[in-house]
Amino acid sequence: MPDSEERQQPQSEMDARETVPAPQDPSQEMPANAHPAEALPVDALPADKPVNIEGLDRAVLANSRRHTRRSFAIAAAAAAAGYGLYRWIENGPRSQMQPNPFRDAFQLNARLSRVIFDERALAPTYPLNRAENLRVNGVYGLHMTLDPDSYRLQVVGVRDSQRHPRYASDVTAWEYKYMDAKTAESRGHDTKTPPPSARTAEKMAPESMMEEEKRREMRSGRMPRGREEAGQSRSTLPQPTSGLLLTMGDILRLPRYELVTQFKCIEGWSQIVHWAGVRMADFLEEYPPEFKDGKEPQFVYMETPNGDYYTGYDIKVCRHPQTLLVTEMMGAPLTQYHGAPLRLHMPTKYGYKQIKRIGLISYNTERPDDYWTKLGYDWYAGL
Repeated sequence: MPDSEERQQPQSEMDARETVPAPQDPSQEMPANAHPAEALPVDALPADKPVNIEGLDRAVLANSRRHTRRSFAIAAAAAAAGYGLYRWIENGPRSQMQPNPFRDAFQLNARLSRVIFDERALAPTYPLNRAENLRVNGVYGLHMTLDPDSYRLQVVGVRDSQRHPRYASDVTAWEYKYMDAKTAESRGHDTKTPPPSARTAEKMAPESMMEEEKRREMRSGRMPRGREEAGQSRSTLPQPTSGLLLTMGDILRLPRYELVTQFKCIEGWSQIVHWAGVRMADFLEEYPPEFKDGKEPQFVYMETPNGDYYTGYDIKVCRHPQTLLVTEMMGAPLTQYHGAPLRLHMPTKYGYKQIKRIGLISYNTERPDDYWTKLGYDWYAGL
């Protein structure tokens, strides 16, 4: 009878019993090259089988040591490669105080910026009530108080300049006059506010450079040039150079524009400022560059009257509608330590490109010299 009942059980139950696997020894399922700790977790071992914990611990520690040795070897190789790369860059050829790979990276960044951020794009403008007085920062070329009556803007490379009433056969012969009083700020580049005393130490160039400048001064009887850290510009005008000597009246006849934009310093601070002056685009239209070999010069060079500070620009950014030749700041004429009587404002560039007390504007076919680029900074200086 039991046999008949067993035979009458459903086929599905019999199939189920047949599919249940019998417990097996974990070591028999393990591949020959598998590690015990990797092949089967401890909590997966059958409860009725004894576990050799000490053996598993030794196996895990051995595996950990292999990984640790490998990691240290890889880290040591990477550190050696990194140090070797650093030494190769540091000891390799340099361009303007930067290793060539860094200078190439600057130039690549500039090209990418021109593609991504069109130089015709406008910088943000702000309501007038957000504007504030700009702090004093950077006084190169401003060490002496300029006599306003002696100011002339030298402009070189102008089309048909000989027909202009302000034409001069040698603009470099013009003598700027300075007052006895010093400007009320430090001689260093990191001045934030005027110090209590106007008599501050003068920041000078290396002694060898100063001796050469003294000899030039004795020969010419003129104020020495290029006495700041970067030295004399290679783009400064040779004697004689013909061009125009413009008065402030010539400049102020151009249409007046006002802007409330942000001045950004590469040191990490920024301020919103109210500017007024004439657009550089209008200046270029009034005093257009002379074509050479059928092409318009692609660069503009500017420097202070004594040549201590100088900057170079692409002519495209000079034609930007927000590039101003500034004559007023915060509703008042420029002060001496903010670049009177004429300074540049480019809201698409960092502050070190916004030269104060412009004494020369020259149109160049080759990229001109630039003060901070010679000291390792980026020539482009775009935001």
